[in-house]
Amino acid sequence: MNFDDLLGADFKLLDDAVEDWRALASHLAELKKQADDGLHRAANKADWTGMNSQVTKEFIGKTAGEFSDAHTQSRTIHSILDDTRGELKGYQTQLKEAVARGREKNIKVIGREGGFTVTTDIPPEARAHADKNNQKDINALRDDIQRILRDADESDTSASKILKALADQAEMGFSDATYKSRDDAAAAMKEAEELAEIAKKNPGDLTVRDFDRINAGLKKYKDDDLFSERFATALGPKKTMQFWAGINDPGTNWGIGHDRRDQLDDLQRNLGLSLANASQSDSTAMDDWRRQVIDLGDKPLYGNKGGPMGFQVMSNLMRTGDYDDQFMKDYGTKLMATERRLTGNGEHANLAWQHMGTDQMLNRIGEDSGSDPFTGYLKGLSNSPDVATEFFNQEFISKNDPGNPFEHDTDGDGKMGRRTLSNFDYLFEERDWPEETDSHGDQLNTGKNNMALALEAATTGHPAGEYPTADTPAHNSGQTKLVERIFASVSEDPERLSKNSYMSDSMGQVAAEYMPDIHRGLHAGSAGEEKLFPNAGSTASLSEKDITRFLYTVGRNPEGYAAVNLGQASYTSHLMQYHFQHPDAYAADSHFPPEQSLQQAVGHVSRTAGNIEGLIGGGRAFEGEVEGGAKDADYNEAIESASTWGGSLVGVGVGLGTAPIGGPGAAVAGGLAGTAASEIIGSITDGSMKDSSGNVVYSNGEHIEGTRDSAFTMVEEATKKAGVNSGHRYPLIEASVAEHAKTGFDDAGQNVHDYLDGEGKAKELDTEE
Repeated sequence: MNFDDLLGADFKLLDDAVEDWRALASHLAELKKQADDGLHRAANKADWTGMNSQVTKEFIGKTAGEFSDAHTQSRTIHSILDDTRGELKGYQTQLKEAVARGREKNIKVIGREGGFTVTTDIPPEARAHADKNNQKDINALRDDIQRILRDADESDTSASKILKALADQAEMGFSDATYKSRDDAAAAMKEAEELAEIAKKNPGDLTVRDFDRINAGLKKYKDDDLFSERFATALGPKKTMQFWAGINDPGTNWGIGHDRRDQLDDLQRNLGLSLANASQSDSTAMDDWRRQVIDLGDKPLYGNKGGPMGFQVMSNLMRTGDYDDQFMKDYGTKLMATERRLTGNGEHANLAWQHMGTDQMLNRIGEDSGSDPFTGYLKGLSNSPDVATEFFNQEFISKNDPGNPFEHDTDGDGKMGRRTLSNFDYLFEERDWPEETDSHGDQLNTGKNNMALALEAATTGHPAGEYPTADTPAHNSGQTKLVERIFASVSEDPERLSKNSYMSDSMGQVAAEYMPDIHRGLHAGSAGEEKLFPNAGSTASLSEKDITRFLYTVGRNPEGYAAVNLGQASYTSHLMQYHFQHPDAYAADSHFPPEQSLQQAVGHVSRTAGNIEGLIGGGRAFEGEVEGGAKDADYNEAIESASTWGGSLVGVGVGLGTAPIGGPGAAVAGGLAGTAASEIIGSITDGSMKDSSGNVVYSNGEHIEGTRDSAFTMVEEATKKAGVNSGHRYPLIEASVAEHAKTGFDDAGQNVHDYLDGEGKAKELDTEE
């Protein structure tokens, strides 16, 4: 900071800028409110169909979000400018006071280019002697002015750095980074640079104190946008990987491995979250960071000295956080190319990534070693639904590729041939996953389980483990295409799921959010199914055979059974209430009166509900026979523990997956969420719904009769509550639904007999559908 510039500074332009940003932030706050309360809320309540449900509605949601980000950024910029103005004015006042104090002692300050001079205020020819006598006061004033200028320069420079960093966060649109003051932002960036310098050390030289400092800093600032970007770019991709690999290697740093081993998982989480946050930045430095990470992926970390590959290290840092979509896409594309190159197009994946006893651990979240890069990458993919959809649908290898090692009976004639495999086909059906065991010697299946989580995200449109909301778009063609492949693959060989039952919780969630598609598949060919089972987005084409085998297999797992059970109960309850409130919505014949149309609709809904309950109930009963009833308590516990998730389905209405009734897949009127469905789900999960004999619904499914009677009770209750809530009860219709549900339940039994053998495997059919 130049002496004359600060002393004579006119802050009018800065005052005007601060006032302009204050006014802008105030105006944007009002626009944000209008966007949230008007545009966004109206969009979520509107009836969306076709491409509007997949494109327009999502666009409106993102636009409303941009108003929020614009308000956040303008408020942050105003705070930084206001703080900086106040500080600079304060430093100007200090400088003027210092100059005035000098005058009182006959000492003056002369500004010059590049600095200033402090001297006695007398004619030049006598200054040398006078300055010598006043040296103490001159030095004190000089030091005071230097401090003021240094502090002012720091304020001005850091503000410039922060404002530039904020602008760089988003190439288009606005950043959601928020700071209450310039000091908060400056402290975050300073901490990032200091921690990066520590982490750059040779991993063997890092002390326990260094570890604690880095871990504490990352924990505090992992969600801070400016900190994350500055830390990641200052440390750089290669040093980041060497840091993580080094502190996990006892041969490199025994002290940390001995004294902080129990905290390595926390560091991995905090580091991953910070890097994920950084990856969202649009700064030029982060562009280089993302490119370098991918470039280092297929190279040994220590060059000619070997070490783990970049993909092996970085993938373990993807287990936490939401990484940038384009980065995840590019990363996955090169990872799959590396998989093909190292494994003979996938034939020997277990050899390429197999963890050996001498290999270091690269993962501390869970017990798997982290040697297989797909384990971490797929966990990261489960937080990136759009990328996951595209990733699984991408081609892995063509049927025309001479290096394709996988043969199938491609047309059912018994002759083996090659077919084009997608990434889903390869990972779910063909990949020979590396084997690992836990500390008790039991097999670990973390990689496949993470794949199931990624598939959950890829098909539902929201991160795995989270719930669909009003902002979740209707299912698109990429998602439904993948769902069709999942159902068909499990149908072709149910053991792909039954022998990997830990994936069934995710598969159950997928089924629960595709209830319209499943109902249509079980009701295929009937007139008016679009009106009977409304769906706003793309609809998966599912055959009765594939649905039967898939749901039966999912039902063999307690968590999978609970998810489908509650999904079906919620969907049926919403549909009942919708049709009771719109009795003429479904009509096989336009001449039918509304009551007769309603009776037909409720009959179809009840029969399909019974069919689904029969399929998952059959799977549960099969497990009861295999386990001798030992799993029954697990099923009941799974239903109870799924109450929160089941409740979320109440809010997404008829279509289950995108918005309140009239939303997730629903092309119908809104306003029904939280009524009959909420009562039904609540009574099922808290055990208050009982049948006529006083038994708790779904409490005993060891025998198929238990699930059958519970299903009848649930359908009857849904019909009664729908009548009460709509204000139009029809006792004759209420009395008929159990019989319709029984028919559907019997249909399920016949389908299971037709499509599955006594061991739950696919039965060979004389003719394929």
